[in-house]
Amino acid sequence: MSDLVPRPETGPEGEGSRPGGGTGEVVARLKALVLDTVSSEHSRRAYAKALDDFLAFLGPRPFTRASLQEFRSHMEASGLAPSSINLRLAPLRKLATEAAENGWLDPMVAAGIASVRGVRRLGIRVGKWVTAEEATTLLQAPDASTVKGKRDRAILAVLIGCALRRGELVGLTVADLQ
Repeated sequence: MSDLVPRPETGPEGEGSRPGGGTGEVVARLKALVLDTVSSEHSRRAYAKALDDFLAFLGPRPFTRASLQEFRSHMEASGLAPSSINLRLAPLRKLATEAAENGWLDPMVAAGIASVRGVRRLGIRVGKWVTAEEATTLLQAPDASTVKGKRDRAILAVLIGCALRRGELVGLTVADLQ
């Protein structure tokens, strides 16, 4: 990723500077910026894997729209599901945005990278999806006349309304509420 170095006119640490003196440290800092944008440990792990896989695929080539489209084609040829490919493209788009905002990538190149489309998902949804009627029935199941029932309804409403994972739900604190 030889092109991910501060441009002389916009380097974040002063004109013409190279943070840490090398591209490896720049890439590590950019990865950290991207990973700091997600709070879920599951998402952080998925983002880190996507970034590592892409950087290994990219090698010394420049980070461009064409290289990202080539990586997308590579993932499709590898037999990854459209949802997996789309999940791996999201942190790469974010990487381009962060690189541009920090002066390590031309904003026009970053805009081109950010506009790379995901893979269309065809077919049926995997798993059991809850219908609106089923969600309503589930929300009405706890007895609203008791404190425990009100608590359970609130928990179910947050779980369904925010599409949280179980681990994310149990990790919520009062400070997380707005």
